[in-house]
Amino acid sequence: MKNFRSLSFWSMSKEFAVEIYGATKTFPRSEQFGLTSQMRPSAVSIPSNIAEGTSRKSDKDFSRFLDIAIGSAHELETQLEIALEIDYLTKDEYNLLHNKLVSITKMIGTYRSKL
Repeated sequence: MKNFRSLSFWSMSKEFAVEIYGATKTFPRSEQFGLTSQMRPSAVSIPSNIAEGTSRKSDKDFSRFLDIAIGSAHELETQLEIALEIDYLTKDEYNLLHNKLVSITKMIGTYRSKL
C-alpha cells in the first residue's frame, strides 16, 4: 500500500481541484446545475482516484485507478474548452488551467507506466 500524500501529482491535482472551484465561482448562476456541476466533480475525481488507488493491494489495481484519474482529466479538459468557447473563461484563465491539467495528466501517466 502506497501513501498517496507522498505523490506530488496527488498534491498538485488536489490543489488544482480547489482552483477549479474558484474558477467556476465566476460562472453564471444558471450554470450551477450545468457546466459547474460537471467540472467540479471531474476535478475532484482526479485526486480522489489517485488516493483510492493507493489503497489497493496490487500495482495492477492501482494502475486502473490512475486510468480513471486520467479519464477524469480528459473529461475536465473538454469542459474547460467548452467554458472558454462560451466565454465563461478568458483565454488567459483557460491557458493557465489547461497547462496545469496537462502537466498533472502527464505526471500520472508517467507514474502509471512505471508500475
